[in-house]
Amino acid sequence: MWVGCAGLFWFLLSGCGRCSGLAALDRVDLEVVAGEVVMLTGPSGAGKSTVLHVTGGMDRPDGGHVEIDGRELVRWDLDRHRRRIGFVFQRFHLLPALTVLDNVLAPVLPRRVDFDRRARGMELLEAVGLDHRADALPSQLSGGRQQRVAVARALVNRPGLLLADEPTGSLDSVIGREIIDLLMSLRERYGMTMLVATHDAEVAAGGDRVVRLQDGRVVWDRRVTPAGDVLDRLGGLRP
Repeated sequence: MWVGCAGLFWFLLSGCGRCSGLAALDRVDLEVVAGEVVMLTGPSGAGKSTVLHVTGGMDRPDGGHVEIDGRELVRWDLDRHRRRIGFVFQRFHLLPALTVLDNVLAPVLPRRVDFDRRARGMELLEAVGLDHRADALPSQLSGGRQQRVAVARALVNRPGLLLADEPTGSLDSVIGREIIDLLMSLRERYGMTMLVATHDAEVAAGGDRVVRLQDGRVVWDRRVTPAGDVLDRLGGLRP
């Protein structure tokens, strides 16, 4: 099982507010337990992506603090921190001139590593069901398969924490469901904590916990309950 740092990542956002001079967050308090899959939902502009950016060290809040694995984030080497986190975005951001395998390996190609790059890349492609397309170009793949490549790329550094920002937003509902199922299976296979931002109520219901944001604040935070109860509450999750 893959783990990050000394184990699965857990993190705490406490009192975080404003980012880059904008009131994107308003005293957000959010604690995520190691191994959880937490779904962030809410309307556009609610602060979902900003929570991901703060957790990933891409944005710094003007107030409060971010604690990950028991350490204050601002005291970390941010480059080192980012290497231990995987990112999946709505847009696949694959490099069109590189093969599928080279896209997966792109984050580690410029660095010295202590593992066989090709072996790891092929292992990840096998995990997402695309080892037979290792030599293909992104343009030769469907949108769903391109997102699978992006997921494999996000895991190349063996992260303990995976951040996904609208990972199904560019896909139809059927393929989107496959991507979420894939992420959940990879969580089980590699042992990760996951934070996923989504507008889709059905996607949100697939996690361990749903956190709804509105105007930069957490307004709803509940654990996902058995399927029948979740379906009864889906209306409350919609933007």
